[in-house]
Amino acid sequence: MNILEFSLLVWFSSLTAGFLGSLTGLGGGVVIVPMLTLAFGVDIRYAVGASLVSVIATSSGAASAYVKEGYTNLRLGMFLEIATTAGALVGAIVAGMVSSRAIAIVLGIVLIYSAYLSRQPRIEHVDNEPSDPLATSLKLNGSYPTQTGLQPYNVRAVPVGFGLMFIAGILSGLLGIGSGAVKVLAMDQAMHIPFKVSTTTSNFMIGVTAAASVGVYLKRGYIDPGLAMPVMLGVLLGALLGARILVRARIELLRNIFSLVILGLAIEMIYKGLTGGI
Repeated sequence: MNILEFSLLVWFSSLTAGFLGSLTGLGGGVVIVPMLTLAFGVDIRYAVGASLVSVIATSSGAASAYVKEGYTNLRLGMFLEIATTAGALVGAIVAGMVSSRAIAIVLGIVLIYSAYLSRQPRIEHVDNEPSDPLATSLKLNGSYPTQTGLQPYNVRAVPVGFGLMFIAGILSGLLGIGSGAVKVLAMDQAMHIPFKVSTTTSNFMIGVTAAASVGVYLKRGYIDPGLAMPVMLGVLLGALLGARILVRARIELLRNIFSLVILGLAIEMIYKGLTGGI
């Protein structure tokens, strides 16, 4: 296989990952690292570096639209970004100290949770509880557009969400993913933020989180332009295509397919991590 064929295969695979990731709300990053490692034999640290670059690109492309439409809670996103950025730096530093096998096993566990999360129904929380006093002090409560007008919501469990965001940042820096699964756990489940606000605010945040750790990978020489470029272009185009057909697609079927793919990759990553195949 020559360089052109390799680049085209990586681009097409990344496009598919970005497309399915966009439709399920978890992003293509959860597929990129295991795909590059298992299917193309790329060293896991170079795969993480390429994935981080793609996360920055897709977040930058989509976040502006969500901000313009009024879904993203910018104040909450910037506050939680303190935790994810710190975590991302810790994760990137730790990545250079642990073995590839350990990274593969941790990634496999995160993928299993992502597969589970991708099959769960998306339910908007009913705003029937008082706001967290800290959220009120920091003015984190907000509103988002609905068919009946702006719907206000309160933010809860700010310390718990902040702690989970730090863990999400560590996973992002260590594994090269957007950590959408943990961010959704923090905002949707712990902080009881409406799902549309959770996903759009998470999308706004993941680019900054990835940017915080990508510098460490760049300094260590783990960003290969020849690998990162087709990955970035593929995931970005796939995410844009996914967003266009989101309203017409049979999302439930795609979620099931995507979760099975992630589950298979998770099992393979854990197996190879345990047996030394990575």
